[in-house]
Amino acid sequence: MPHHQSVVPPGTEHAQALHALTRKYAEFAGLIGRAKAEVQRLTADLAHIEGAIRIFDPTIDIGRIRAKHMPVREPAAQGEVTGIILDTLRESPDPLTPRELAEHLMVRRGLPVEDRELFTVMLKRVRACLRTQRGRGVLRPVGTEGMTQLWEVVE
Repeated sequence: MPHHQSVVPPGTEHAQALHALTRKYAEFAGLIGRAKAEVQRLTADLAHIEGAIRIFDPTIDIGRIRAKHMPVREPAAQGEVTGIILDTLRESPDPLTPRELAEHLMVRRGLPVEDRELFTVMLKRVRACLRTQRGRGVLRPVGTEGMTQLWEVVE
């Protein structure tokens, strides 16, 4: 976890919540910075590839080349999926379904939620994590929504 400096004045009524929120803000700001740098690199690479294409066909309509969905190159770091699931459940005022957790996981990791095949993979990972954390006494099922189990953190 990146080092950050707390900007919350000590002794404030909501110091713990403010501290957690400033940590989360710093984390997301770092992720955005890393993502922006990656977008700049990819944009430069794309411009070079376009230049090479135009050497072979200067009249090509580049706009007609459809983007291809690429699977995630980097799998989650060890513990990343579990961390995101636990954070999501701790931050949620209500228990959540595995599908809701999978959606949040994909959004947090910058994955396209509309990709049904990838969503199915993430849902399997979420369910495996829920089973493991239940066995460790960290999470528990707390009823159902329709036929779907709801989950929360054991306090």
